[in-house]
Amino acid sequence: MTRLKGRLAMMRTVSGKATVLSVVFWMACLGILAGSAAAQGELRFCLRAEPKTFDPLKVEDDASVTVRYLTGGVLVRMNRQTQALEPELAQSWKVSKDGKQIIFKLRGGVSFSDGTPFSAEDVAYTVQRLMDPALHSPTGDAFRSGPGNVQTKIISPTQISITFPAAVAGLDRQFDQVAILSAHSAKKEMAVLGPFMVADYKPGATLLLKRNPNYWKTDAQGRKLPYLDSIQLDIQSNRDVEMLRFKRGEIDLINSLDSEYFDKLAGASPQLVHDAGPSLDSEQMWFNEVAKAPLPEYKKNWFRSAAFRRAISEAINREDLSRVVFRGHAQAAVGPVSPANKFWFNSKLKADAYAPDAALKALQSEGFRMENGVLKDKGGNAVVFSIITNSGNKYRERMATMIQDDLEKIGIHVNVVTLDFPSLIERMTQTFDYEAILLGLTNVGLDPNEQMNVWLSSSENHQWNPQEKTPVTAWEAEIDKLMRAQASSADAKKRKESFDRVQEIVLEQAPFIYLVNRNALSAVAASVQGASPVILVPQTYWNVDRLSVTENKISSNKPQ
Repeated sequence: MTRLKGRLAMMRTVSGKATVLSVVFWMACLGILAGSAAAQGELRFCLRAEPKTFDPLKVEDDASVTVRYLTGGVLVRMNRQTQALEPELAQSWKVSKDGKQIIFKLRGGVSFSDGTPFSAEDVAYTVQRLMDPALHSPTGDAFRSGPGNVQTKIISPTQISITFPAAVAGLDRQFDQVAILSAHSAKKEMAVLGPFMVADYKPGATLLLKRNPNYWKTDAQGRKLPYLDSIQLDIQSNRDVEMLRFKRGEIDLINSLDSEYFDKLAGASPQLVHDAGPSLDSEQMWFNEVAKAPLPEYKKNWFRSAAFRRAISEAINREDLSRVVFRGHAQAAVGPVSPANKFWFNSKLKADAYAPDAALKALQSEGFRMENGVLKDKGGNAVVFSIITNSGNKYRERMATMIQDDLEKIGIHVNVVTLDFPSLIERMTQTFDYEAILLGLTNVGLDPNEQMNVWLSSSENHQWNPQEKTPVTAWEAEIDKLMRAQASSADAKKRKESFDRVQEIVLEQAPFIYLVNRNALSAVAASVQGASPVILVPQTYWNVDRLSVTENKISSNKPQ
């Protein structure tokens, strides 16, 4: 700008006409520069379900998580590419040694989308509402480490301390999910600090977001962010329709692709698809170990045996599952943590190698014997069991069939049963009328605290034997102890040591038989500039404030 001002001053010495023309010329230049800093296009993609809420503290469904990410301003943000924690509305922060208190230094001069000033009052209001038991905030659950109330102290308009009644593991990282609300705006949760704001909503059809004119961020050249003018989110659950619309150029990205869709699109337009490698998500199976389950006692004895579970794990060919079912877009899973989780993954562990001979030998050492190609237990019972999975999920149905073939090679007969999802969940959580289940687990967060509801023996999501009054086995008691230890420590090294041991126990005992980690597959149109898909949610638009859409290159999306 200094340079431009100097040139305009020099033009005043020339003739009046030239001055007018020169000023017009340079004003045009200014207009071009201003245009480059202005918004660039509309991004369009699909939500696969209706958002259940626009209140960021009540979010629990995927569609609402998307809206929160695009509109909510947070104090700190985990960079989805580097997995490092970075400052946002907070310039800096400090966590106490006991892990109970965090002090934030906030940015000044920031306003909500409606012009309401942002200050420590808003942070205090948000945290108090977040932790209000009457709200039942799923986001707030991550902070509930002990009985008692949270204390907020406003030190100044740009500084606040927040003290929890007990240590919160990874306290600063938990704020990545906490969108700050205004304590004073009449628009309540619709006044936002993120790059976009809700402009229009047609239930069952579309949700339109417009750029937040008061968004505080600028790029390295000082241009205001976001670059995009708007985002149109079409509500569309049908994956086939979503893919067709992408090919036609009617939408600009697909955030998560199945491997079959990925390969079909890659065959026609390889430049549009992205395989970011193993995601956080896993596919796994487990046996029913519930004492009151309506199963024969001899089967319960099989399922409670770690040697039996380990042998089953060794008899499954994970490489074939990855190659055949997922077309190579998956990797053999090691345990409860994907290698995509760079810090928490225990790199010393290796996935069970396919070893049917070793599996059979291990079973024989436990008293099982092969008779005419059929494996029998000590009591002469043929080893037969059923695997249940959800109907309509062709990937799991194929996996179950392949597992059936693998186990037949060591004399075990497997029946594959598919059920609609509600019926499956009823058997899994209510009647316990099943023998084995094959399902997936979607992980959004990186911190082990987000798996507390699985690993604590008292948890209802402790699937193989939920809600144990006391740990049934010594190894489950050890996991309880380790999970509580990591949750109450502010020392990252000690937490990792505890959780590394949890992963070792899970691999040794195989309460879950982890099969594969699916890859993070996505598609992005050539018209979208600045996209760099990653493994973490949201894969394609994690840097949405720096994306732009230059033009709708529909022809580049047409199948060839």
